[in-house]
Formats: sequence, C-alpha cells, structure tokens
Amino acid sequence: MNLARHSISSTAPVLIFDARFDPDCRIFTTSTKAGFAVYRAWPLQLLRKREITGGTLSFVVPLHTSSLLFLVGGGRSPRYPPNKVILWDDALAQEVAELEFREKVRGLACRRGWLAVALRRRVVVFQVGETISRYGEYDTCDNPRGLLAIATAAHSTLLAIPGRQMGHIQLVHLPPCPAPQPIGPPSSVPSTRPPPAPTKHPVSIIAAHTTALSTLSVPPSGRLLATTSSRGTLIRIWDTTTGKLVRELRRGTDKAEIYGVAFRPDEREVCVWSDKGTVHVFALTSGSGASNRQSTFSPLTPFIPLPKYFDSEWSYAQYRIPSQSAHISLSAQPAKPPTADVVDEEKCVVGWIQVSPEDLDEPGRIRTVEYQLIALTYTGGWYRLSLPSSSSSTSAPSSSPGSARPGTPSVRDPLSTSPPSVRALSMTRPRSSSGSSFAARSDKGKERERDKVEKPGRDCILQEYRRFGRWDGWG
Repeated sequence: MNLARHSISSTAPVLIFDARFDPDCRIFTTSTKAGFAVYRAWPLQLLRKREITGGTLSFVVPLHTSSLLFLVGGGRSPRYPPNKVILWDDALAQEVAELEFREKVRGLACRRGWLAVALRRRVVVFQVGETISRYGEYDTCDNPRGLLAIATAAHSTLLAIPGRQMGHIQLVHLPPCPAPQPIGPPSSVPSTRPPPAPTKHPVSIIAAHTTALSTLSVPPSGRLLATTSSRGTLIRIWDTTTGKLVRELRRGTDKAEIYGVAFRPDEREVCVWSDKGTVHVFALTSGSGASNRQSTFSPLTPFIPLPKYFDSEWSYAQYRIPSQSAHISLSAQPAKPPTADVVDEEKCVVGWIQVSPEDLDEPGRIRTVEYQLIALTYTGGWYRLSLPSSSSSTSAPSSSPGSARPGTPSVRDPLSTSPPSVRALSMTRPRSSSGSSFAARSDKGKERERDKVEKPGRDCILQEYRRFGRWDGWG
C-alpha cells in the first residue's frame, strides 16, 4: 500500500507573453511559450493557432483581420532575433518578408498598407504592398517602451510618436489610409468621403507632460490623442488639429503604471487600465449618457483659487480584475527560480466591442447598439463587461450586497480613486448643546442611510467570464 502523502495544488496559471487587439477589436492575438494564436474577440472563439518550435515570441501584431501578422522574437530564447520584424502570412503558414535593424525592436503599429517600427530613439515607417519600401525615419527622445500610435480609419493620416524632448508628442501625417475592400455583393450604403482639408496647418508638436510618457493612444479617426505619463495619475485628451487640451481626467492620486488607454469607437468615452488591476471608464461628451464624478468643491473653483486637484474629473465607472492569488489554494505554490518567466497577475489589455440585442439572443428587446468592454489578462482570463446604465450612473440607487450578480467581485474604491468631498476633508467636529446632541446623532444616522440609498452604482457588470490560452485545446 502506498502511504506517501500527496499534495493537491491549484491549476498552474497560463503564461501569456503578450495579447493584442486588432484596430477594430474584432480579433486578438496571444503569444505563449508554444507559439501564437488568433481569437475572435466576441463571442470568444479560437480561429487558428501556430505552434512554433525553437524559441518564443515577444509579441504578435495583427494587420486588421487579414492573414498577415507581424512577429517579433523575445523572451529568454527568442525564435527570431529581437532586431528583426517578420511578416507572416498565416494563409500560407510561412514567412513572406523580414525587416532587420541594428538594434532591438521596441514597438509596432500598423494599418492598411503601412507599418511603423519604434526603436530606442527613432521611428521608421514602411509602406507595405507588393513590396516593402522605407517611407521615412523620425528621431525621438529615449523611448524604451516603444510608444507609438497610428490612426486606422479610412482616410485617416495621423501617426503619433514621442518628440525629441521628454513628455512631448510629435504628430506625423502620412498619406490617407485606404478604405477596406468590400466583401460580397456591393452595399447600398454610400462609401465614406474623405474629410475636407484643414484650413490651418495642423500642429506637429504637443507638449503633453513634464515627465516621461507611459502610453500613447488615438481613436481610428485620429482626431483625438490620449497621453499618460510615468506618474500615472492623469490622462490628458488632446485635439490633434489644434493641439489644445480637450479634457484632463484623473485616475487617482497615488502613483501607478498605466498600461493602456482605449477610445470608444464613437469617441464618446475612454477606458484606462493600470497595474492597480482596475479598469476606469470616463465620459468625454455629454452624449454618452454618463457624467464623470467631480469634487464637491468643483463649483467653487471659478470663485475661489483652489488647487487644480479639486477641479479634476474622476471615472464614472470602474471594475477591478480579480487577482488569481486571491483564489483558494490547497497547498503552497513552489518557489519559482529567478530565471523563470513571471506574468503579472494584474496586467491586462482592454478593448471596446459593439453588442446588439440579436447578439445577446434578445431579438424582442428594443435597444440600440451597446458598447461593452473586453478585458484580457496575462494569466488567461477573458472578461466581458457592461457599463452601468445612465440612470444608475447618475441617480439610481445601488443594489444591496445580497443582490450582486454571482461571480461578480465587489469593488470598493480606495481613497485615492475617489474625488474629495466636504465630509471627507472636514477634520473638526462641530460643538452641539447637550439638549440637541441626541437629535444631531439621529440626523447623522438618517444622513448615512440616505447616502447608502442615493449612492450611485459605479461598478461595471461582469456579463461573461471565460479562459483562453491553454495549449490543450486553447481553453
């Protein structure tokens, strides 16, 4: 009889090096130790996978929904040299071209017919067609993150890259992006016309921050630009034509590393995610049906010279990605060697999708197209999140703890992610006479009950959760 003691451990997490959406968030790519795969964003479906032997990939960038992918080697044992960009045709299952540089490739951005490669101190732009030709080269400041962003809509021209000075943005206008080729019978909807030429020459430099940049993001049209710095507290939205600051949004007060910013396709909202494991959603226009939170002191800023902090706009909705380490484990995990690949449990990438009642199997429901979020974690978690309705984000009462949806983690905002209020900043307690102390206490209790009832619901709702990335069938 075998009396040896056996330990029961939780399932080992999926090790994903990188996950990226295509510009339209229809598909996303993942790279793991075994190769890469392409998924449909929603409903989640594995479209194709490629097992690559002889090394690993740093990231895989899809060229919209075509069969062309850009591969870059990385990790402890790179499949390709880190100074090369491989153009892979998945329909042929082979490499069709490669670009070699004298230094490590830091980042990529592509659109129809164009590819931009970020190096440490320069960005090189290529025109991709029957052949690949170099279009131009632009100097930047030190760019270890490989930051760059390109507009992908039809007739868009913008390429945003770091400037030569720290915290500056350089705006480059490329030839207009061609419209996608129609598939199937011709559509009755007229094709989009190119926008009129600007009356003034667009700006080329934006002094966005005083510290190093952490992210650059543009919507498909390229009309706006979102920037964040290494401090991780503010998100600034710029008009790319005039160079003026449109909105300044506050993620929090404590320092954080912002991983990315994504615009809603209609440019009415924007979402931000960071190493805090929280996804924040901000409204950019009043037409979105939601309004950002502000301090109770904000109405006084035109009359009293208060610090700019009190005039900040805070997210109207957020969601905290559950940490895998919070799950119950029946045995302690073994210590990892220093050379082992480690994936940050809180790291994720977020994109916007459009959901119609037909997609939700609700044909009888009268409802316009709804925008939802897809969050992909680097441990193989796939989350589909819906935003709180406009009524719940402004005046509807929040649900009780017992009425929370099963499987939806409760989110309690830390102090750093809440706007300041008079109640939070009051440090002294007013005196009261002995005859009115009981009444004051009862009024305070009623006030607390009223706050509980009138507190708006600000949490995104988890609609669906699935796993992806496992090589035994890829989830």
